[in-house]
Amino acid sequence: MPARVTAVVLCGGTSARMGGGDKTALSLGDRTVLDTLLSGLPAHWDLVCVGEARPTCRAVTWTRETPAGGGPVAGIAAGLTYVDSPLVVVLAGDQPLAATAARHVAEALEGARADVDGVLATQADGRGQPLLAAYRTTALRGVVPGDPTGCGVHRTVDPLRLDRIEVPEHSTLDIDTPSDLSRAEQVGTGGRVEPDARGGA
Repeated sequence: MPARVTAVVLCGGTSARMGGGDKTALSLGDRTVLDTLLSGLPAHWDLVCVGEARPTCRAVTWTRETPAGGGPVAGIAAGLTYVDSPLVVVLAGDQPLAATAARHVAEALEGARADVDGVLATQADGRGQPLLAAYRTTALRGVVPGDPTGCGVHRTVDPLRLDRIEVPEHSTLDIDTPSDLSRAEQVGTGGRVEPDARGGA
């Protein structure tokens, strides 16, 4: 039987190149960026979203980092308050195509040695992505600082014993520009996507 999993989805990010608003609320086809991600996650996972509460396509628990806009580690700390499962998958809400990769990192951690604290998806450049990763909940709680405001995610998880797995490149596409949004829609509808200026496919 699979281990219980909770996904903590960080929805507080903004981008000046997208008008400064909540990127996860943008329309992607007939859904929002956030709903595109949520709809692809396994139905048996519990979901915690960190950001401004709004209607979603699935039942989620909403919470907010303190202070609002305090950064991703503050968001993780807020989300962990509502996690009672042994595994937690941490996701950036502006990665609408990350659901399959999220399942893969969770499955990899379930099958990993007991001394492995987490499994990161790797980006196109080979770096691990801590906001597309599965962690043992107790291990992640152990490295989140008491005051997480403004802390860097990579530095926070660096003390953990982490494995990495490759995931499809489109899984790590995050929405920072209108071009990113267009590329995500093309991938989601099976269209051919031209490489962008960062070398992605």
